[in-house]
Amino acid sequence: MYRVFAILVILTEVGFGQGVTGRPETVDYVDLNRYTGLWYEIARIPNSFQDQCIANATAYYKILEDGSIEVINSCEEEDGSLDTAKGIAYVVDTVTNSKLEVSFVKILGFNLFWGDYWILGLGDNYDYAVVGTPSRKYGWILSRERNMSEELLDDAFTILKNQGYDRSKFKETLQIP
Repeated sequence: MYRVFAILVILTEVGFGQGVTGRPETVDYVDLNRYTGLWYEIARIPNSFQDQCIANATAYYKILEDGSIEVINSCEEEDGSLDTAKGIAYVVDTVTNSKLEVSFVKILGFNLFWGDYWILGLGDNYDYAVVGTPSRKYGWILSRERNMSEELLDDAFTILKNQGYDRSKFKETLQIP
């Protein structure tokens, strides 16, 4: 299910943005070796491709030999099953490494329907990340831990507010050990 909805989301992002003036600012630089690994989703703007996710949403990133990044998103569904989507990401801004494009649709060996993945904020120790898109229609707060301190969560929401996001649109993600 993740993939079907991802197509619609990416098409929406690419072709039908919300018309927000000014684009969000990304971080100055991302050390991709530090960024890769497992991230827990702490909050997100609800979206159709994650409607089935009720808990334990994660993202795993791994740098591949060709420089691309393998992306594995997963979450728990209501029936307790694990929904997983595999994709690929490429850095499109090699000066900062903070702007990527990701695709979860592969047909006949070709990835289709690319969507923006912009890193808008990072904790000093890469302990959390704030991810968004130019249209501000999508946004996520990620953490290396299942739970985030109120202080770090406030920092992440401050970044989002400063980037033109509305905190009230975000829904916290249930993380169950």
